[in-house]
Order: sequence, then structure tokens, then C-alpha cells
Amino acid sequence: MKALVLCGGAGTRLRPITHTSAKQLVPVANKPVLFYGLEAIAAAGVRQTGIIVGDTAPEIREAVGDGSRFGLDVTYLPQEAPLGLAHAVLIARDFLGDDDFVMYLGDNFIVGGISGVVDDFRRERPDARILLTHVCDPTAFGIAELDAAGRVVGLEEKPQRPRSDLALVGVYLFTPAVHEAVRSIRPSRRGELEITDAIQWLMDAGREVRATTISGYWKDTGNVTDMLEVNRSVLETVEPWTGGSVDAASEIIGRVRIEDGAKVFGSRVVGPAVIGAGTVIADSYVGPFTSIAEDCRIDGSEIEYSIVLGRATVVGTRRIEVSLIGHDVEVTPAPRTPAVHRLVLGDHSKVQIPS
Repeated sequence: MKALVLCGGAGTRLRPITHTSAKQLVPVANKPVLFYGLEAIAAAGVRQTGIIVGDTAPEIREAVGDGSRFGLDVTYLPQEAPLGLAHAVLIARDFLGDDDFVMYLGDNFIVGGISGVVDDFRRERPDARILLTHVCDPTAFGIAELDAAGRVVGLEEKPQRPRSDLALVGVYLFTPAVHEAVRSIRPSRRGELEITDAIQWLMDAGREVRATTISGYWKDTGNVTDMLEVNRSVLETVEPWTGGSVDAASEIIGRVRIEDGAKVFGSRVVGPAVIGAGTVIADSYVGPFTSIAEDCRIDGSEIEYSIVLGRATVVGTRRIEVSLIGHDVEVTPAPRTPAVHRLVLGDHSKVQIPS
């Protein structure tokens, strides 16, 4: 069995972060979200893994390498444009050959991994198996309709009038039968080859498609709100550890991980939280559900329920919450006279200023 991991999307919902970074490499608890998926694939006993890459291919290649650090053998498969999930299967035909495979969206996060569903697929071997979960807004996802016996009877991508609230989770399992399906469908109204259409084609052709409704935690980390929520969920499992230094004037409360070379002095850190290697926390408060990456500086500030990426500086700010702060960002107070806000913002930035 092989794996196909999709990392070709543009990440428009995470701009401006994704103007300079692949969305799959934005960290959750200081580890790129993509790495959780690769670890789950390896834990399921799959080794040969193809990664679909687009404009951010150099970053993905640098981060993942040959896959050996994850116990994987990685092959990179270029995609000229994000033309749909079924298009990814189409261009991966030579790599996949006649093997069964699991397709995993690189920006998805599933607590508990995929070993159980992969084992079920290997044992039962339907032509396709999809994972489903209940969602609040079915119009934003591919949606499945089940009959009274729990069998899949219909699929639709981002329907305007959803027939259920069961969304397809970003993990799919296929036999080689799917290759005929992706060759047979046409682009949707979005101009993409939809995997939902390919699975519907399998059903229409009398192929067996099974569904598993998961009750565990799943998120598509495509926007800031979901990214912060996944960060919160992962931090709930953090084990306290101190590899850096904490002075006597500081207070560490709860599950806090302080990486090698980090320094905390004159500060209060309340977990769950992660402080990255080489980061300095000085005269500050770091609240729960906060991940601060490597080589950052938080000085004379308060921050909570946020993600701070590498080499960022936050100095002299009263309070930051529910925020995603990018690489090499500087956050400082504005001059008191005149009382103005000075902003240098990239495209697609969002700023909230007290009136």
C-alpha cells in the first residue's frame, strides 16, 4: 500500500502567512501540521509516499527531505496548478501503479491517526473508503448522504443545499479502481476535478464505497481560527519539560514545555504552552494555549491563545490574544505623541484596533 499526500494548494485562507510559507508547514505546537500527517502514515505501516507539490515545492522538499526521518520513502510529484483532488490522483498514476493507496490532505489534522481505518481497509478492501464527520457548515465541505443502513448514496462538493451535515474528512482510501474514475469525470463548476465526483462515479458504476463516521477530533487547518483550535487541542497533550533556563523571579504553572536554549526571566508562563529553542521571554505573561517558536523574543508583553512563528519579536504590548504572528514579525508600541497607529501590512492582512 502507498500514500499520496497533497501539498499543492495555495493556502489563500491563511494569507498573508502563506505568501511566504507553505500552509502545510505552519506549525501546531511548534511542529508543522504536515509532519503530524506523515507520522500518522508511517504509524499505519505505509512507507512509499508520494507528495504532490506546487509553487511551494522547494519549502516542502527542504522540510521533509527524503522522508527517512519519518520512516518514509518520499517521491515528489509536481502539479502545475491546484486543479482538484482527483487531478492529483490523475498525475500520480505512474507512482501509484496498481497499488492500493491512502490519500491524505497535507493541511488536515486527525487526533489518533489513521492506523485503524487503514487496517480495516486492508482487511475488507472496498473500492473506496471515506471518512466522515458532522460539521456546523456543510456548504464549506464535500458532503456525503447516507441511507438508513449507513450506506453512501450520494456525494456533493460544497453544496448550496446540503442533504446532510456529514463532511468528508481529508483522508481517502482507494483501490486501483479509482484511476478509471478520475479519467472519466469532467471539471466541476469550480474548474476542478473533484474527488467527490470520482467517488460518485465509482458508486454509479456499481463499485463498493464504504464510509466511516469518526467521532474523534478533525480539523482542516486552512484558516487562522481552525489553526488556533488545532494548536489548542495539541497543547492539551503537552508534557511539562524544561530544557532551557528559568530564573527564580519567574513562575511556571501547568504543562509548559521549554525547549533547549530558551530563557525565561521575570515572567509568568501558564500552560499548556510551548516555548521554542533559543526564545527569550522577559518580564512578560504567556497564557494558556500559546505556542512560541524558535528564536523569538517576548519582552514586557502579554500573549495568550496564539501562535508565534520563528524569530518574531513582541515588545511592550499590553495584551495579544487569538493571533497568528508570522516569521520575523516585529510588534512594538506606537509613539504616545501623537496618539496614532503606524502600520506596515502585507496583502490580505487583518488587523483589529480598539476605537
